[in-house]
Amino acid sequence: MLGNAIVIQEEIFVARAPGRLDVMGGIADYSGSLVLQDMPSAPSVALWLSTEFRCMCICFQFYSDFSDSKCPIREACHVAVQRNHPSKHRLWKHAQARQNGEGQMPRPVLQIVSYGSELSNRGPTFDMDLSDFMDGDKPISYEKARKFFARDPSQNWAAYVAGSILVLMNECGVRFNDSISMLVLSAVPEGKGVSSSASVEVASMTAIAAAHGLNIGPRDIAMLCQKVENHIVGAPCGVMDQMASACGEADKLLAMVCQPAEVLGLVEIPNHIRFWGIDSGIKHSVGGADYGSVRIGAFMGRQMIKSAASTELSQLKTSNGSDSLEDGVALLKAEASLDYLCNLSPHRYEARYAKMLPESMLGDAFSKKYGKHDDPVTTIDPKREYGVTASARHPIYENFRVKAFKALLTSASSDDQLSSLGELLYQCHYSYSACGLGSDGTDRLVELVQEMQHSKENKPEEGTLYGAKITGGGSGGTICVIGRNCLRSSQQILEIQQRYKAATGYLPLVIEGSSPGAGKFGYLKIRRRLSAKPSK
Repeated sequence: MLGNAIVIQEEIFVARAPGRLDVMGGIADYSGSLVLQDMPSAPSVALWLSTEFRCMCICFQFYSDFSDSKCPIREACHVAVQRNHPSKHRLWKHAQARQNGEGQMPRPVLQIVSYGSELSNRGPTFDMDLSDFMDGDKPISYEKARKFFARDPSQNWAAYVAGSILVLMNECGVRFNDSISMLVLSAVPEGKGVSSSASVEVASMTAIAAAHGLNIGPRDIAMLCQKVENHIVGAPCGVMDQMASACGEADKLLAMVCQPAEVLGLVEIPNHIRFWGIDSGIKHSVGGADYGSVRIGAFMGRQMIKSAASTELSQLKTSNGSDSLEDGVALLKAEASLDYLCNLSPHRYEARYAKMLPESMLGDAFSKKYGKHDDPVTTIDPKREYGVTASARHPIYENFRVKAFKALLTSASSDDQLSSLGELLYQCHYSYSACGLGSDGTDRLVELVQEMQHSKENKPEEGTLYGAKITGGGSGGTICVIGRNCLRSSQQILEIQQRYKAATGYLPLVIEGSSPGAGKFGYLKIRRRLSAKPSK
């Protein structure tokens, strides 16, 4: 009590999740590869709180008002969540009319504001009755939710945010009895291949969990967020992006084996090495047909390898008359039950399976011969031709490249070390192209890095840039560049930026530095004190 006033405290929970730069691993995550991911930089928490948090508080207090001030944060997403009892929740006019028209008692409502929506083709707000997520006394299916969010193209962005609520209901048994207000401020560039969607999902899931007292670790947050993207958004991504956004740390690469998501630890980035991201200006999406078809091709290849191993194993047993312990039987058994392509070594692939895989195969022909491809998040189109050899070969060799890259990072500093690291990036880039996931823009940027690397102006002992590759799901987006951590390297990156603009008319965004993941950041809880006169 302050005098005769009643003090009311409202709590706001704020979470932060960064985008990520795919250093190595890329599209091999869904095949079980080791991956190495970096978290792009963001300004300090103090800077963000001193500027944008005040905008958040204003938006929650006056929920229908919008400010034109721009967000100073960069390459991270912040989400704020506030709970209110349905009877005390300040509804937007159309939501109020909807409830009044149905003549029912106030019921829980979700209201979301997407800050900065004027920069993209999406609606600035989204709202729904939380009862829409229920089918009787059970949550609706993910398929129904996907159709629900797909009804209005300007509103389907809300699936990345609101989808967290349904996943918590389905996977953790959580029931939401309060209304929820959410504010989303994302400065992670969209369509650049730096995981804007994962940062929104992880920040949303973390903030919702915090606001409802749910103790969910970063790894589990990432796994739940993958379900949001796979089953509600409908994008067949692996778990790499969500894990990097949730579990990463500043100035370190997150090392993870995606089987399904085992974090091996963090790899310190040596002081003499630096990574940059350069945006091609070509929009990338893991929901695109190219990414999905390459994923299907990889799962087709795995099924063919398993079938071939099973056949050879049966023939071996028949010829020997028993289940012998001869050399090769154990390997064939493992390959006949291959869970992940990346568990097949490159030499074994070349020795046994490379020549038997077709370059491509019609979906209908595959289904008739092999049945299902056993991927829970993609569907084979019977009339479509899928690349098999390149799609299956990439993750097998990529897993080896990532292991070599990780070992080289911790070796003694030398020009040979940097040259070898750069070569691994180049090999990865051209493997993407073989899969059909390259693009003119990213190819041009990689060529500019090569031209800079081999320029006559560079003396062999004074090398600066050493390699580059397309990142994430490919087909556009951003390239990752590795170089020596020095002023000359930064100057060459800016020179590449200008050369690309001269050739294409587009000035690419340069991404550099790192920042903590959502797990390391935690969450902020802010209590807003309001005073009200007591009723008589």
